[in-house]
Amino acid sequence: MSECDRDVDSRSIGADGIVIDEDHEDLQLPHKILPTTKQEKVAAPQVQAAPIISSYNEKIRPLLDAIDRLRLLMVMKEGIQLPTIVVVGDQSSGKSSVLESLAGVNLPRSQGICTRVPLIIRLQNHASSRPSELYLEYNGKVVPVDEPHIAAAINLATDEVAGHGKGISNTPLTLVVKKYGVPDLTMVDLPGITRVPVHGQPENIYEQIRDIIMQYITPKESIILNVLSATVDFSTCESIRMSQMVDKTGERTLAVVTKADRAPEELLEKVTADDVNIGLGYVCVRNRVGDESYEEARKEEAALFETHPQLSRIDKSIVGIPVLAQKLVQIQANIIARCLPLIVKNISEKLNANVAELEKLPKALTSVADAMTAFMRIIGAAKESLRSLLWRGGFDEVPDDSAKHGTALLVKMFNQFSYKLRNCEETDPTTDFLLEEIKVLEDAKGIELPNFLPREAFVRILHRKVEKISGMPVEFAEKIWDYIEGVVMDVLMRHSEIYYQLKVSIKRAAHNLVQTMREQSIIRVKEIVQMEKLTAYTCNSDYTTEWSKLMNQQENFIRNIVNNGPNHQTWLSSTVRLDGFGDIPVEHLRKQPNVLLLQQAFDLKMRITAYWKIVMGRLVDSMALHLQYSVHNLVNNDMVEIVNELMGPDGHGIEKMLVESPAIAAKRENLKKSINLLKESKDVVANIMDRIAIYN
Repeated sequence: MSECDRDVDSRSIGADGIVIDEDHEDLQLPHKILPTTKQEKVAAPQVQAAPIISSYNEKIRPLLDAIDRLRLLMVMKEGIQLPTIVVVGDQSSGKSSVLESLAGVNLPRSQGICTRVPLIIRLQNHASSRPSELYLEYNGKVVPVDEPHIAAAINLATDEVAGHGKGISNTPLTLVVKKYGVPDLTMVDLPGITRVPVHGQPENIYEQIRDIIMQYITPKESIILNVLSATVDFSTCESIRMSQMVDKTGERTLAVVTKADRAPEELLEKVTADDVNIGLGYVCVRNRVGDESYEEARKEEAALFETHPQLSRIDKSIVGIPVLAQKLVQIQANIIARCLPLIVKNISEKLNANVAELEKLPKALTSVADAMTAFMRIIGAAKESLRSLLWRGGFDEVPDDSAKHGTALLVKMFNQFSYKLRNCEETDPTTDFLLEEIKVLEDAKGIELPNFLPREAFVRILHRKVEKISGMPVEFAEKIWDYIEGVVMDVLMRHSEIYYQLKVSIKRAAHNLVQTMREQSIIRVKEIVQMEKLTAYTCNSDYTTEWSKLMNQQENFIRNIVNNGPNHQTWLSSTVRLDGFGDIPVEHLRKQPNVLLLQQAFDLKMRITAYWKIVMGRLVDSMALHLQYSVHNLVNNDMVEIVNELMGPDGHGIEKMLVESPAIAAKRENLKKSINLLKESKDVVANIMDRIAIYN
């Protein structure tokens, strides 16, 4: 429960007649004003022709003026909720009659929905010697009206706000009534709830009205004045269902039962049983009939509840428009006084936050020198971010997104590339084992000693193997540069976010730089691949070690192939196990009569196998070193190319920074307006808090 929702149970009376909350020292109404709950019983107030309530308005008026001033400033658009009495009720429940009786003016009446926009009714008691003042405020203008034509003026204003016809709008208009005898109240009258659209109304009229009502009654600072007709079952009223959705305990709901004279039977039981949980109690009233004046209506109302057989049994503390007025004034004063400290706090916090946000915005650039300074700061910050992301492996730049952590992701990409490269054999290495080597050796025969292994045979097989994987390094380099370009763009865009005109130029310049480096890198990668095709060389001792290890299996392998005499056909296996290869089918090799050729093919196969591991590692290492070197040049040296391109041949490109982003300019202007509004609001509440302190 918020501070604004707590019930007032422990109250004491100050020496000046002001009720002081002992726990919170909030300003309350004088003790003579009626209690807010139906359980408290006090003597009925004396009915007077005018004014409706007694002379306590001077205590309430400053509180209400402060809230009305905040509402006029539209501080609610800043997320600051204001205490509000919200009038809701089903269609034809008698809302208009209740409001007319409180305001002493005639409001629009018609079949169906007569309130099509939220109508803020501000009532202010005037001394009897002062003439009445009535005017409407809407669409930024103030329109004075005379009392006999107030309903017509409201209808015209409604048409202007909501359009002609029967549609509704959420744009409010305000009716200000300053006259003798009215209670100091501000209420928001909302459209009556209807489920069935009539001709001219949208099909979703119920949903539109529901959304408006829920918007106004949901805040904890809202007091719900629920208008119920005595002729219906309260539990079936849609307005009750809506208010119960946001105020389950009913602690901020007051019910007004209209048309008491039309359904007097069991009304006493309805309001005392309280089956629908109305925490602030009930007030039963009689609607004004025909051309009765408001004074006559109050007299008739008083007589009705005094003399009617059933209605006279209802406690006088919960009947009549004067009682309703007093209850509303008291509830309003209590909720305002109780919520003001929280409003002050919220305004201060919002003001401080907006001032801090405004200070974070860059100052508008007014000269080329300022623009150059800001630009170099952007480039410097971007370079530092790229060093952290792509070189040092820092986490500061992307604390919430490890997927963009440059060095870690680059290592992961290289590991995946290495694995893919080493496992890219298109066929099973055990299938047709040694056949390719035998064919190449036969093709490479020359006039030479028979036990020499032709270099041409080795290079030819190596060339074929490199050719098969030649596209993979280029494809991988493209992938790496796509990632690097994405990181560079993200960093530059982030650091130049506030300079709208500059972003497009920076993006183009960065793309051109990365594309140039990409093209150079692809050329270098292709050269690395071509070198592996043309030259078979390594000083890595791992080659000799691996080749020797593999060659240790040659004798056993050849013996299992050529030992195929008639006495052995029944027990020779069709496969031979080789470490590093697995089980090798050898039936196709037993058809080869040249044992020396088999030995040479085996030797060639093992040399290629041992050397291929060197080639794979060298490709990955060479690309890693090259790409890391390219990144180093990018973040430390080549960023100057972006500066040169942005400056342009005439050196005037930097002047684009003098044009501020429309989004930043709009944000700056909105923050300034918000700060001015909140400062004015803070002054308003400060003045009333000082007055409350004086009262207390």
